[in-house]
Amino acid sequence: MSKVKIKELLQTPATGQEVNVKGWVRTKREGKNVAFIAINDGSTIHNIQAVADVQLLGEDALKLVTTGACLSVTGQLVASQGAGQSVEVMAQRIDVYGAADPEKYPLQPKKHSLEFLREIAHLRPRTNTFGAVFRIRHAMAFAVHQYFNDRGFFCLHTPIITGSDAEGAGEMFRVTTLDPLRPPRNEDGTVDYRRDFFGKETNLTVSGQLEGELGALALSQVYTFGPTFRAENSNTPRHLAEFWMIEPEMAFYDLQDNMDLAENFLKYLVQYALDHCLDDLTFLENRLIEEEKTRKKEEQSPMGLLEKLRFVVESQFERLTYTEAVAILIKSKANQKGQFHFPVGWGTDLQSEHERYLVEKHFKKPVILTNYPKAIKAFYMKQDEDGKTVRAMDVLFPGIGEIIGGSQREENYDKLSARVREMGIHEESLWWYLETRKYGTAPHSGFGLGFERLILFVTGLSNIRDVIPFPRTPQNAEF
Repeated sequence: MSKVKIKELLQTPATGQEVNVKGWVRTKREGKNVAFIAINDGSTIHNIQAVADVQLLGEDALKLVTTGACLSVTGQLVASQGAGQSVEVMAQRIDVYGAADPEKYPLQPKKHSLEFLREIAHLRPRTNTFGAVFRIRHAMAFAVHQYFNDRGFFCLHTPIITGSDAEGAGEMFRVTTLDPLRPPRNEDGTVDYRRDFFGKETNLTVSGQLEGELGALALSQVYTFGPTFRAENSNTPRHLAEFWMIEPEMAFYDLQDNMDLAENFLKYLVQYALDHCLDDLTFLENRLIEEEKTRKKEEQSPMGLLEKLRFVVESQFERLTYTEAVAILIKSKANQKGQFHFPVGWGTDLQSEHERYLVEKHFKKPVILTNYPKAIKAFYMKQDEDGKTVRAMDVLFPGIGEIIGGSQREENYDKLSARVREMGIHEESLWWYLETRKYGTAPHSGFGLGFERLILFVTGLSNIRDVIPFPRTPQNAEF
């Protein structure tokens, strides 16, 4: 008999038909003559209850049915006698695929801290919280591809190993086959990368943007969705060494077009989550409500999770320039009372606290900031006529701060090459990028959405390590 997913069983009428369900035991309650076993197979946040007759199945067989054990249950699908679900399985046969020692199994039926669960990331997908998070993560990944496909974009697979640094940050993971103890050296003592696998120094990519631009200047609308890496020694709830980026690049888009796409894209993704992940979102909202009770009043969120998601979909994002935003921040009571930890002034890079103030306190809606100072932005951004600012665009969300960063790209060869030299970047490492501005250059724009930041927002979790299955952070590369 073929097994049926629990998600499907819970939507099936109770007609007494024989069914087979397979999954892991969440809980078992024992009465005098009957045992109630809650089983979950990961297809839904909800469990199905199997009712086991002790005399029919035998006490010895049921001893192996403990929390964490993996079972196959065959029985009749009948109307549930208890509350919470419409059907249950009257077990006629139980096969134990894998037992779990109840004394040693880490996931006992009680509340566990997220910090503890990070230590057992190989088991945490079996919890309700992480099952919900990873189902939502899947739904969001599917929605990304569906959104772009439906709008005529082409998915471009950009390199994971690269010889360029798109951000100019220099914090990259090196890729090499050279002997780490005895690498070949040049006469001046430096490592001779000409003898490395690729014949040059290479790293794991920090972004697929530059290669994405090459695709856009031929296919018009492309996007990348892949892993990116940053060797930033930062142990914060907002940083990962390995994460996923969504980066669309569009020919013939100016800054306004770019903002319109970013806003529409985010609203589509959030609405998709509301439409397709409501059970998981409701569970996570209830979990957050319980968490909020332990916090001080001033630390509590003014909105529930579902309300926050609907608010984003229904709000028109506020749009203003960096210069206007700085003026607001300088005049703010928070700044005048010294409540900001970081100084704010024209020319400084806005910190998360500044971004969240604009979103959560001042405008009380998502914000798009534009036209940042040239000095604090990347070399590829199109320069404004004032010579001081560039056509950058950051989308700011409540609780997150920056969720999207993008810009109109500089299509003028002379301005771009001058900016490359000005920032001390070796032109020969970007010859191919610069050359696109020589042959059929075109106005174009793009942005990057950190996938994990999106999942943080949609799930309401606060630590980025909890929205990726196996987080890579300083001193941590388990699994």
